[in-house]
Amino acid sequence: MRVIGIDPGLRNMGWGLVDLKQSRICHVANGICRSKGTDLAERLHSLFIQLEEVLKNFKPDTAAVETTFVNKDGAASLKLGHARAIALLVPAKAGLSVSEYAPNRVKKAVVGVGHADKRQVEHMVKMQLPGVVLNGVDATDALAIALCHAHYGCSPNRYQVVMEKVL
Repeated sequence: MRVIGIDPGLRNMGWGLVDLKQSRICHVANGICRSKGTDLAERLHSLFIQLEEVLKNFKPDTAAVETTFVNKDGAASLKLGHARAIALLVPAKAGLSVSEYAPNRVKKAVVGVGHADKRQVEHMVKMQLPGVVLNGVDATDALAIALCHAHYGCSPNRYQVVMEKVL
């Protein structure tokens, strides 16, 4: 199963792909879609086209997107919400199921601590995906989201599989 993780952003939208082969997780690719244009509509359209191209090239089976928190700047939150809409819409349009994870859940899944900093997340992504070359902070976050989904969301009977191995 191939998982794409998407870290939504209006300037930079990170993406990262991992393959699940039984209990093994392997890095496929990672990168950043950078918005182009001067107005909001142009920027969103450029993100849409770039993310569609990523999905077309790598053919993931499922997607995971990070949820956002609302900050004090309502206008910035709204713009980020527009970018999140692109991150949700493109995989849905491609027929993929899309799961959402809070930032703290992603960090807990990858690092073991819900309030980990960026360096800790980067370190653990590198540990879980040996030899990975990270294409920036946003791509690192996207791979963390993909790893979180690989651990939590890809197998509805994951608990049963783990228990069968233990017993």
